[in-house]
Amino acid sequence: MKLEDVKHIAVIGSGSMGHGIAELAGLAGYTVTMQDISEEVVNKGYENIKWSLQKLAEKNLVPKDVAEQAEKNITPVVDIEEAVKNADVVIEAAPEIMKLKKEIFEKLDQFTPDHAILASNTSSLSITDIGQVTKRPSQVVGMHFFNPPVKMALVEVIKGGDTDEATMKLIYDLSEKMGKTPVNVVKDVRGFIVNRVLVGPYLFEAGWIASRGEATVEEVDSRMKFYEGFPMGPFELQDLTGIDIGYHLTQEAGLPIPSLIEEKVKAGEVGRKSGKGFYDYNNGGADYPQEAGKNFDPSLIYSLMVNEAAWLLENEVTTAEEIDLAVRLGAGFPEGILRRADKLGLDKLLTTLEAKHKELNDDRYKPCQMFKDMVAQGKTGEAAGEGFYSYGQTAAASYHAIQLDIDTDTHVAWITLNRPDRLNAINEDMRNELPHAFAQLAKNDDVRAIVIQGAGDKAFSAGADITEFSAGKPYEFAELGEFFTTPAECPKPVIAAIDGYCLGGGMELSLSCDFRLISKRSEMGQPEIHLGLIPGGGGTQRLARLIGTSKAKELCMMGDRISADEAHRLGLANQLYEDNEFSAKVKEFAETLAARAPVAVRMTKRVVDEGAQAPTSTALLLEREAFGLLFTTDDMNAGVTAFLTKQKPNFTGK
Repeated sequence: MKLEDVKHIAVIGSGSMGHGIAELAGLAGYTVTMQDISEEVVNKGYENIKWSLQKLAEKNLVPKDVAEQAEKNITPVVDIEEAVKNADVVIEAAPEIMKLKKEIFEKLDQFTPDHAILASNTSSLSITDIGQVTKRPSQVVGMHFFNPPVKMALVEVIKGGDTDEATMKLIYDLSEKMGKTPVNVVKDVRGFIVNRVLVGPYLFEAGWIASRGEATVEEVDSRMKFYEGFPMGPFELQDLTGIDIGYHLTQEAGLPIPSLIEEKVKAGEVGRKSGKGFYDYNNGGADYPQEAGKNFDPSLIYSLMVNEAAWLLENEVTTAEEIDLAVRLGAGFPEGILRRADKLGLDKLLTTLEAKHKELNDDRYKPCQMFKDMVAQGKTGEAAGEGFYSYGQTAAASYHAIQLDIDTDTHVAWITLNRPDRLNAINEDMRNELPHAFAQLAKNDDVRAIVIQGAGDKAFSAGADITEFSAGKPYEFAELGEFFTTPAECPKPVIAAIDGYCLGGGMELSLSCDFRLISKRSEMGQPEIHLGLIPGGGGTQRLARLIGTSKAKELCMMGDRISADEAHRLGLANQLYEDNEFSAKVKEFAETLAARAPVAVRMTKRVVDEGAQAPTSTALLLEREAFGLLFTTDDMNAGVTAFLTKQKPNFTGK
């Protein structure tokens, strides 16, 4: 069976995960039956779907007619046989109890058509064990969504011991059809990728540290949130997801549990849902000061996360790129854990882990062989030139926060701001990599025009990554000129392709480009005033030169967003395109620009930019000088000859 053969999807379970998955399937255009144990339960799930679809339409995240059709696509039912009798794919989203899941899969095997794929949304349980209760284990697969499914981008596609490649491919493709980013987990290991790295090393090691009295709850949370850039500390995160969830997963895996976490579960203090966990949500909740974590050393937490990730690589469960993508999309890590390890230094992390192993004689701290081998081979990270990634000066692998593609046929280079999970927020990596990419492109004769765009479907760039603010020094953020002037200083024309949010630093980057092309759904703005800041990166100056001082002051002082229509009216955007035509129109614009005489285009950019800052008499001299120089170029001769012979010119850039 191929993706185009899938017409009907059944979802078993209508709780927060089940109804979210059913909603995604409905939005993807599938006929969906959503089943649960009673009419009351399943109808509650259906009402949640209706509410969510209404909100998506109100916020213009999906067209109103698409939301209405998605609602019609979904039918709530109670009888499991009725729910799955015509299903091509079944996605089970029942509670994380192996006995229950096996009972469900026995029924699915009995009631579904022979060709149907049976997927489990389990976050940690063995796909192999689940598949063995069926007569079709090759068609049983893991399809692990993250909560809430409608918002979270990741799906882990897990291969059980008997799952065949056709099943893996179909579920991978289906995940993409449902608007998600899938990663392959090709071996059925405990915790798969995200929970393997997150639960024990991040959440539970924090519990062990506090249980041993090495740091307080507040010190750990403060450090990881305010200084390390995680969306929240491990204790606050457990309160959000439910302390009992990780507790039961760890208990079922037969692993030891920190006394602090054991005590909380036994006391019924399992987080926000009970009103109290590590923090009291009836009395302020997780309100901890930034300074609390200033002196806490997170090396042990990092070393354990890296050790688990290295174990996954050592056992060929997945790749370094997929691990980093998974923890960013599924757990909200500020960057991939292996990328962070390369920055911190693998040798330092290994020393921390080995010291704790020796101190406690506990095999939880025993480094895996790959971790030790890499350090022994000198592959200790970024400073050494190689770690989990290579860091050659010109190697494509050196880019992590951006992606560079060059089309030599059209002479257009495409730079993609590649942090879609963070709305392409500008971080240290991006600030370092973008100037390097431009330096490469400036010397590349095959490139005549450059496009900067944002990855994903939500933003060009939503601005600076403010998680770096608390850990940085003021001068580090004051000295950002190179990043924001790079497009302006490039001799070749640069286009900002704005589709989605273009805010703060993202808008400042676009202002440094020669052209701004914008989709109708996009928004622009300078919201820094809400942080007690002013726009940097030329945001006050380039903006004023484009739209005048009065309007520039209004946008900077009020911090309001403006629509794409308004941006176009003000002259911020050169071209305004319909959403569904945007990509094609940008490509057409860029290729047309790249087809013009390269030397003349470069001269035009220089003369216009420098002339705008000079007295008129000086600007006219610049223009005359450029005009005269162009008479000596091969491109001018080619252009004149083509005009006289009524042929298309063949510009060589000479």
